[in-house]
Amino acid sequence: MQIIGSTIRVSRERAGLTQEELAELGQVSVRTIRDLESGRGNIGIRPLSQLTQVLGLTIEIKPTV
Repeated sequence: MQIIGSTIRVSRERAGLTQEELAELGQVSVRTIRDLESGRGNIGIRPLSQLTQVLGLTIEIKPTV
């Protein structure tokens, strides 16, 4: 989850958004953003999808072998 959180943080900062702005645009709580960016939080696929859309990111799921 730390890789996802750091990717969200870097992308948010590059977009010039605060945690509060991203939370509002992604329709999640500010606490969700803070926990995610700090590597402490878990997030469901729907809210993660909403955040990635706001940030112009894609989600790729690969099988593990």
